[in-house]
Amino acid sequence: MLKSPEFTACYEQGRKHFTRSFIFFVLRRDQGPDGFRLGLTVSRKMGNAVARNRIKRVVREYFRLHQFDVDLPLDVVVVPKRNLEAKQLTLALATEEFTPLMSRLRAGAAAS
Repeated sequence: MLKSPEFTACYEQGRKHFTRSFIFFVLRRDQGPDGFRLGLTVSRKMGNAVARNRIKRVVREYFRLHQFDVDLPLDVVVVPKRNLEAKQLTLALATEEFTPLMSRLRAGAAAS
C-alpha cells in the first residue's frame, strides 16, 4: 500500500489485532488486486532511522516469505508498539508473533 487514503481506510474501517509488540489493522477488500497488501507505519518514536528501517526490513521479510500462506484480498497495516526494541527484533521473533495471527485471519476468512 502506498497511498494515504488506503492507510486511512484501513485504520478507520479495518479490524484491530494485537500481538505483544505490534498492532495490525486488517481490512478485507471487495475489489482490486488479489492477495494481501502490506503497509508499514513506523514513527520516529521508535528510534533513529537505523532502528526504524530494521523494523521495516524484518516485517517485510516475514511477509515476503509467507506471502502465499494468505491468499485473501486483505489490506494489512502493521504498527509497532513502543515497547518493541529494534535491536532485539529478529525474523524468528516476528514469525513467532505473526504466524498465530495469520492463522486466525485464515480461519476467520474460511468461516465467512
